[in-house]
Amino acid sequence: MRGASNESLARAEAALAGVTPLEGLGGELFSIAKLLDGSGALRRALTDPARPAEAKVALAGQLFGGKISGQAQEILSAAVAGRWVSGRDLGDALDQLSVEAEVGFADTRRKLDEVEDELFRLDRVVVAERALAEKLGDRGIPVEHRQELIRGLLQGKADATTVRLAERAVDGRGRNFAGSMRSYQVAAATRRNASIATVRVATDLTEAERTRLAAALGRQYGRDIQLNVVVDPGVVGGVRVDIGDEVIDGTIAARLDDAQRRIAG
Repeated sequence: MRGASNESLARAEAALAGVTPLEGLGGELFSIAKLLDGSGALRRALTDPARPAEAKVALAGQLFGGKISGQAQEILSAAVAGRWVSGRDLGDALDQLSVEAEVGFADTRRKLDEVEDELFRLDRVVVAERALAEKLGDRGIPVEHRQELIRGLLQGKADATTVRLAERAVDGRGRNFAGSMRSYQVAAATRRNASIATVRVATDLTEAERTRLAAALGRQYGRDIQLNVVVDPGVVGGVRVDIGDEVIDGTIAARLDDAQRRIAG
């Protein structure tokens, strides 16, 4: 998002930060985002820059009052009171807020670390199982059937918040499953004021090695670092670390590639 939309999202996030999220809040906000996706008239009515903020808030109250929780109505009111560069930005904002509400609910139950780990492990399972990834992303299969598949995979093995987010990743609002899952991991890390570092190594790190690496990266970047370790024989020794758009590549494979480029050049 850009400009006014980003500022409006920040104000809605501040409203969300002022409540203790209840279990159903994330689902309510996501349902409203989906409703906006399917109705251009509703999007325009709630984001019309010519309409006063009070009128848009009142309209949201008329449309959703008594149908959603007080918390959801409060967050929705904060959102529609803002200015949005595009009508679709409001739906995207509510989608993002719904994820933040889910990780906030997990945090209130002291389950945030568990949920973050489960999201990462599920992401890796889907990446490794090509047939599963294809089924989850097949738009020809009804979304409820794909959600049933993911529920079956997680039944008895994951927190309810993880299951809800995984079901939402299948729905996706136009994003693929992998992209959605990674954005959820970022939301969980952000809740803890941390950044995610994806660490690729040839053999798994010990707990002591993970602790030392996380501490070193934390000192370098000035914030907490959540390590997601991926065992990848292709790195041929050493460590590759991806943090956002930055890559720290200390693998033997990278050094060999660099040497080959120097010889070729």
